[in-house]
Amino acid sequence: MKPLERIFETARATPRHIILPEGDDPRVAEAAARITDQGLARISLMNGPDLPGVTAIRPAEAPDLPELAESWYQLRKSKGMTPDVAVVEMRDPIRQAAMRVRLGQADGTVGGAVATTADTVRAALQEIGKAPNAGIVSSFFLMLACEKTSPVKGGMLFADCGLVIDPNAQELAAIARSTADSCRRVLGEEPRVALLSFSTAGSAEHHSLAKIREALELIRAAEPDLEVDGELQFDAALDDAIRAKKAPGSRLTGRPNVFIFPDLASGNIGYKIAQRLGGLSAIGPILQGLAKPANDLSRGCNVDDIVAATAITALQVGA
Repeated sequence: MKPLERIFETARATPRHIILPEGDDPRVAEAAARITDQGLARISLMNGPDLPGVTAIRPAEAPDLPELAESWYQLRKSKGMTPDVAVVEMRDPIRQAAMRVRLGQADGTVGGAVATTADTVRAALQEIGKAPNAGIVSSFFLMLACEKTSPVKGGMLFADCGLVIDPNAQELAAIARSTADSCRRVLGEEPRVALLSFSTAGSAEHHSLAKIREALELIRAAEPDLEVDGELQFDAALDDAIRAKKAPGSRLTGRPNVFIFPDLASGNIGYKIAQRLGGLSAIGPILQGLAKPANDLSRGCNVDDIVAATAITALQVGA
């Protein structure tokens, strides 16, 4: 079974309640109808058309707007929030969706087809917040290699390619551990984690390698049973034969399904090369480390992207 098919099958088994706040975008409205028809989730659609089986919400006219605004005011009054500003901000679909998730009215939210990543992520961070056991909120892309011409087959997680610009050793370790957990939830596979670099097993020396080596120690100390290795060049990580030559002591027993980049520049460049030249499908960025699921879409997304991101969001519930 292809990875995305397995994701859809798992989502159908326990349909979650997901809010799509940008229903006035035709792509989002079509995705809401398709998600409902396929039984992937229960959908609340904000400012969209009336659709069979979909709950309609008009954020600016919601009967519980005062209660939502009061919750937002109480949450942010120490930072200068006023009751009047809280009402205005709670009329915003992205913010209201995040607040409804925070209050348990929905399991998750998916936005960003219209709103910027900054606005979408800010709402998630401020209203939903970081999970207590997460070292940092980060993101991953689900990379799907399912074409006949793909040199490898299956799903892989690339992180962090969308959020954390220059993680230190502790943050890099947290990103790796979160992505390993996401691999279990999203792909249903035991993670094999590669910490990527321009060096393999000490083949080069540079101050930038220190954080990767420290991150590896932190990960192994926290999760001694996790299959993880680094620093590894991409070819050594991907290819068993090259890895056997360059890093004969590697603990990886097969091709990694989780690739951790040392910073946002390399991660963002890497996933786009894989997507545009390698022909892999990229779904994301998917946020991880939040108390409850909230995910961002690219403003260039299509209906299939929204459907897939919603199904993945459903699998994150309870993380």
